Amino acid sequence: MFVDIAEIYIKAGDGGNGIVSFHREKFVPAGGPDGGDGGSGGNVILQADKKLRTLTDFRYRKHYKAERGADGGNKKCTGKKGEDLIIKVPVGTVVKDKETGIILADLKSDAQAEVIAKGGTGGKGNVHFATPTRQAPNFAKNGTPGEEIWVVLELKLLADVGLIGMPNVGKSTILSVVSSAKPKIADYHFTTLTPNLGVVSIGEGESFVIADIPGLIEGAHKGIGLGHDFLKHIERTKLLIHVVDISGMEGRSPIDDFHTINSELNKYSPELSKRPQVVAANKTDILDDEKVLERLVSEAGKLGYKVFPISAATVKGIKELIQYVYERVKNLPEPVLFSPDQNITIYRTEEREQFTVNIDNGVYVVDGPWISKLLRGINFNDSESLRYFQRSIRQKGVIDALVEKGIKEGDTVRIGKDMEFEYIP
Repeated sequence: MFVDIAEIYIKAGDGGNGIVSFHREKFVPAGGPDGGDGGSGGNVILQADKKLRTLTDFRYRKHYKAERGADGGNKKCTGKKGEDLIIKVPVGTVVKDKETGIILADLKSDAQAEVIAKGGTGGKGNVHFATPTRQAPNFAKNGTPGEEIWVVLELKLLADVGLIGMPNVGKSTILSVVSSAKPKIADYHFTTLTPNLGVVSIGEGESFVIADIPGLIEGAHKGIGLGHDFLKHIERTKLLIHVVDISGMEGRSPIDDFHTINSELNKYSPELSKRPQVVAANKTDILDDEKVLERLVSEAGKLGYKVFPISAATVKGIKELIQYVYERVKNLPEPVLFSPDQNITIYRTEEREQFTVNIDNGVYVVDGPWISKLLRGINFNDSESLRYFQRSIRQKGVIDALVEKGIKEGDTVRIGKDMEFEYIP
């Protein structure tokens, strides 16, 4: 079975803890602090691999975790960094945050790699907290946790040209004729249950990839028939070959079929309906009424589409069709899958250190993905660690944001789930 969507949980490695240590050496009674830093946690990286064709493997394994950073050592030794976890996925995989739907990465080329979850930073050892007035700091900073997230992997086939049309119009036959692909072909609807790829060779160094997209029907944009499962695969194509059974042997009107498919494309994605299109009027070898072909040429012409009368069974007109398609494709740009007007952006991990300030029953609530990391590294029983916390939230802009919200001296501030304190300017 072709699997083109999967959900997995990924967890980057936690940062190792910094340690409290003091130099111990004979005849050196006051060697000072020498606690080392913790190592950074490993990142989780998704990398495109052209050798992979489906997301099947992710049906059996759902959880992925990178290595934790090692704790620091004495003598100012830094803990070992956690190993990055590289997860390989097929080229053409889009990675989305399951909760928000935000696109984290679009892996369009072989070996392209993106960090999806960043490892936690290693905590600082007590050697960093020594000052002329505090020569024996008895505290260190814990490492921060690595990012964790459920993501949706969605595979969209990478093909220059997509064969579209109603079921049983001859798309698979055309693919088998123009390439070395051997799709399953039979005389019933939805013979093709998985998209098939083939390479069409025009000459030395001249070729393009073509995909046979399983049959669409009216209502496909709502998921009827094979619906969304395969409409998404057309999104990456530069050009569409719209195959129409001009003979009408299925009992349908070729003209109605033509308009129905174009209507489904537009309902699914207005942008997709604007994709360059060529019409292949197939099964001309059993055409009884030439006026039907004339009408199709007229209807397609209104939309600016060129019609090629062909017969996949006898190979009539195939060469002319493919040559024309190749000339068009080599001059067409790559489709923009996520355009600015769709308000979709690739969400980088370095943009995640944001926060919000809301007022809940008179309490100023500060929340953000970095809050738990900060709180985990603070020892609130230690005055120096507490001062570090205060400096951190000021540097993050939290104090300025509270002032903008109208906070007054004595008001209560809640950070995270449990941390509350009284605001003192």
